[in-house]
Amino acid sequence: MEESLEYSSKSKGSVLKRLLIYAKPYWHLILFSLVLVLCITGLELYRPILVGQVIDEFIAKKNFDGVKHIAFIYFIVLLLSFFCNFLQTWILSLTGQNIIYNIRQEVFEHIQKLSLRFFDITPVGRIVTRVTNDVEALNEMYANILVKLIKNIIKIIGLAIVMLSLNIRLSLYAFLLIPLIIGLTSLFTYISRKTYRQVRTRLTTINTYLSEHLSGMKVIQIFAREKEKQREFEAKSKDLLKANFKEMMVFAIFRPSIYFLSVIAMVIIIGLGGSSVINEMLTIGTLYIFIQYIGSFFEPIQELSEQIGTLQSAMASAEKIFTILDEEPMIVNPEKPAVLSEVKGKIEFEHVWFAYEEENWILKDVSFVIEPGQRAAFVGATGAGKSSILNLIGRYYDIQKGRITIDGVDIKEMDTDQLRSAIGQVQQDVFLFTGDIKSNIRLKNDNISDEEIVEAARYVGADHFIEELNNTYAEAVTERGSTLSAGQRQLLSFARTLAFDPSILVMDEATANIDTETEQLIQEALEKLMTGRTTIMVAHRLSTIQHADVIMVMHKGKLRESGNHQELLNQNGIYRKLYELQL
Repeated sequence: MEESLEYSSKSKGSVLKRLLIYAKPYWHLILFSLVLVLCITGLELYRPILVGQVIDEFIAKKNFDGVKHIAFIYFIVLLLSFFCNFLQTWILSLTGQNIIYNIRQEVFEHIQKLSLRFFDITPVGRIVTRVTNDVEALNEMYANILVKLIKNIIKIIGLAIVMLSLNIRLSLYAFLLIPLIIGLTSLFTYISRKTYRQVRTRLTTINTYLSEHLSGMKVIQIFAREKEKQREFEAKSKDLLKANFKEMMVFAIFRPSIYFLSVIAMVIIIGLGGSSVINEMLTIGTLYIFIQYIGSFFEPIQELSEQIGTLQSAMASAEKIFTILDEEPMIVNPEKPAVLSEVKGKIEFEHVWFAYEEENWILKDVSFVIEPGQRAAFVGATGAGKSSILNLIGRYYDIQKGRITIDGVDIKEMDTDQLRSAIGQVQQDVFLFTGDIKSNIRLKNDNISDEEIVEAARYVGADHFIEELNNTYAEAVTERGSTLSAGQRQLLSFARTLAFDPSILVMDEATANIDTETEQLIQEALEKLMTGRTTIMVAHRLSTIQHADVIMVMHKGKLRESGNHQELLNQNGIYRKLYELQL
């Protein structure tokens, strides 16, 4: 399904206005570039006048000294043009890159603030396209287009003024084709805007497809679906090809059309101007200036229309970027958050109702209390709401009804940074970042020393395999930790959590991918680590949670049973059935 991120026509101005805000800190450099543009334009207009002067005043009179004098001036003009062009290009490139850097930083910073729900419903490839392709598409606008638009407008006006001052009659004949050029330019701008949007949308589609299927390549190969996926990719690639082809065709038709009109204008000037020269109504030098100016007059018109097209492309990208920047986080910190001097770890759910979408309730009127230092476990069938409870404790989602408190304080009133830093999570699907073993445990937290990293790894038994690696804790980790086994990745995840020394431990199927021997190591470490910490576990294997202080049985979003292992067996209810099934 193609993405729909179109702004209304009323918001076009606001998009451009927002884009210009990013250029505001560099206004002095942009202003200096505009001054250079005026100088460059003036020098470009002056060069044909110098040649015309040589033809009329010196060549006709065979005055070689005069020719040498004008040639020297012409050379100086060329040097000044080169210097001004170089300086302007360097300033604008530097400015453009700085602006793009700032936008990229802002987009990524904002993305990190968005709620998990946004990432649940937004493909990763689309987000990557926003931060990379779409942001980079703005570079051309800041580095070239805005100033060149002004330059070409000034050049067209300057050429028109000079031509009218030299010969009004010839100028008016040259300007006869301007209405047709304006019409063509308007049509080109309208069509190019649509083609640019189509290209950006289909590029996003193909990036999204690539991101998803590269991540799932193992599944594709396991089920031998390479040919089918190749056909799907080919179809999306052809859609992008067609969109790019349409874009190229627009340019292929427009450029020759403008060139053809410039040739017609040139023919008019040569015909009428030649006749005027023969009748001694016009000098050869003036005719030369007009011929040069006609060539120069249509060139900025063509560039102007193409730059407007590029600006439309940048605007299309900007619309998509601002769509993300306008996405409001669903989880917002209170203006004056309650700060706990110490998180002890008492967790209470009071008549909690929760749904990811509308009223498709995942949790229904759930109430329970977990005391500080207590070991609590949640069991139940898939979809019973166990993992959702863990997500709600860290306030990754907000509940619709009820109240969740930690140490008696509503988590909606707490600072989310303090809340989440107090909770250490170990999940079933472990994500490791590109880097090394040490950086994946520390996660850029410089407060965690190397000694603490080693200690955390030793606690969970991860040191056994780490010490066998060639570079031990400096061993390189590839994307997603693909060179490590599932059990090794899980141990690293556990060490990472413990290194942050949380008050509350949360484990979502933490031992699901670990063999029995490794699981035994973790259980031994947990006995030490759970002391003084509130521990919450979710597990399908009941053997891993039998020693919990309290086990809560979830069924279809409701808390149906609660007690320790033996008490639940004696109740002869859902828990006993689950236990017997596993036996």
